[in-house]
Amino acid sequence: MRTITSHSELDALYSEPVEAALIKETDHLTPAYRAFVDAAPFAIIATKGPSGLDCSPRGDKGQVAFALDDYTLLLPDRRGNNRLDTLRNLVTEPDIGLIFLIPGKRELLRIRGTAKVIVDEPLGQDYAMDGKLPASFIRVDISSVYFQCGRGVMRSGLWERAANTADLPSAGQMLQQASPDFDGEAYDAALPGRQKTMLY
Repeated sequence: MRTITSHSELDALYSEPVEAALIKETDHLTPAYRAFVDAAPFAIIATKGPSGLDCSPRGDKGQVAFALDDYTLLLPDRRGNNRLDTLRNLVTEPDIGLIFLIPGKRELLRIRGTAKVIVDEPLGQDYAMDGKLPASFIRVDISSVYFQCGRGVMRSGLWERAANTADLPSAGQMLQQASPDFDGEAYDAALPGRQKTMLY
């Protein structure tokens, strides 16, 4: 086993990137990239803070993020578990990375930039869902945008197959293993109804 400790060692393991891999990166949303954001109902957000790096999912009925212009995104923050890991990180460290996914599409969209957490009640009225306003917004100032080729999605068969989840631990079982006194069975019994009524 050998640990790679320099860029030159890493470069020796791989061939040069193809032209398409280099020219696809822009500092703003092109019309094609904006169309991708408009169609994406799901995104993964990467942030960093005092406790280290973190990734968090975001999803919505329609699009998960909205382009205010070619350099700015707005993500309504919907109801969640109130840990606020992503938001707490952004309050102290503005760097952000996002990956947007569209079901059935092999390519992904990657965006980097800086972000801030904002509150604007009149704006919130425009992004209400099921009569519920977002508690806050993540406003992203874009510095880099490019699409990720579909090989990872193709290799995983992400959109072509449904995983068999029957043998995987439930949410209640995972909670009970993390905290043995927790009633995982009761949690699982109540979860479907709670999720249905508390999406927004």
